[in-house]
Amino acid sequence: MPVRDSLLQPNLISCFAGARSLERSRSGANRKFGNDRDGWIVRLDCQAEYALIGSHDQIIEANLNRVKNEIAQAAQVSGRKVTDIELIAVTKTHPTEIVREAVDVGQLVFGESKVQEARAKIPLLPSNIRWHLIGHLQKNKIRHALPLFEMIHSVDSLELAQAIDRIAHEDGLHPRILLEVNVAVKEASLGSKATTLRAELESPPLCYRDLSIEGLMCIPPLAEEAETSRNYFVELASYVDALEQEFQVKLPHLSMGMTNDYSVAVEEGATLVRVGTAIFGERKRRNANL
Repeated sequence: MPVRDSLLQPNLISCFAGARSLERSRSGANRKFGNDRDGWIVRLDCQAEYALIGSHDQIIEANLNRVKNEIAQAAQVSGRKVTDIELIAVTKTHPTEIVREAVDVGQLVFGESKVQEARAKIPLLPSNIRWHLIGHLQKNKIRHALPLFEMIHSVDSLELAQAIDRIAHEDGLHPRILLEVNVAVKEASLGSKATTLRAELESPPLCYRDLSIEGLMCIPPLAEEAETSRNYFVELASYVDALEQEFQVKLPHLSMGMTNDYSVAVEEGATLVRVGTAIFGERKRRNANL
């Protein structure tokens, strides 16, 4: 499927050729965006509209600007500085050409879910890109992952953290990680259960030779309404506060919020939001070899 088709495909409600603007009321406020260039403005059944205008780089630039504006508005609502929040553009399954287009319009922080895909993709892209691993990390992929990513969000057990620290020490690296917390407390879900996280951290202590634990990450249950995620975000933020006090450490980062709920996450203290679909459109089916 061509890139443009993949961006037009998901959850299409309406589109207008040569449209000048699209208005929408959300949270009591009218929002208007668009321009005079021929192209498409598409409304998708998601958190907000995605503007598809002209060429691919124009599409991505419009979507990035919209997401950044949403983040700035959420930061203002919660009395926070927008500079305290970093947007991670999630590019899993998207080709390198799409990543380059985002880089060309100023986005330099990206997230990948699979180490195999990242190993194939990262060497082909500019060296000034900063990469975050947001998907599950298998122990046999640690040595491959550490040189690629400036932060690993998805450390779902203290056993995995210990393995990362050991390999980092052997390879002379200093990884930064976040502990993934299973706020939904589902047996099949990855991540430490919030109710047992404190006990796990007591032994061993929250101290490693070369690894730095910088905060927590969560993925709430998928829901249609963004507000459904709010309680999970509040809960995660409260865990950070409690752990900082109990262990006398700084945990400056909260990785929470994706395409359907990133504004709510920012309102509740997210410092890192992981947004893919709202920028690049629906993901393609992953290559089975990656």
